Amino acid sequence: MSMLQRGLAWLSQQRHAHMSHAVTYARGSTSVAINATPGRTVLELVDQNGFPLRIDAKDWLIRATDLGNLLLPEDGDRVTEIGTDGRSRTYEVMRVGGEPCWRYADPNHATIRVHSKLVATE
Repeated sequence: MSMLQRGLAWLSQQRHAHMSHAVTYARGSTSVAINATPGRTVLELVDQNGFPLRIDAKDWLIRATDLGNLLLPEDGDRVTEIGTDGRSRTYEVMRVGGEPCWRYADPNHATIRVHSKLVATE
């Protein structure tokens, strides 16, 4: 492992230890409690009529090994978090602007970035 790879691994550990919080990741009736770091993706696109379109997605940085037997994210999966106000927020995993619903967030493929949108607040 090179010095840069070790540095990336250390930074990933620090992000997970200090910036992530508990969420539930679910697919159908299967769910797993994990820690994820919230993020954001903003895309500026043009629709088929030439009008500007802005997409603002809530992202989740998740260690690839944390999803266990769910393996990789799929459209329609759900991420639920409890906000600082005590309210539960559920996000649906979705494609953003023609991109897949997830991508690797680092060259080591240790972290994945999952795109989602808010679908429910309780």
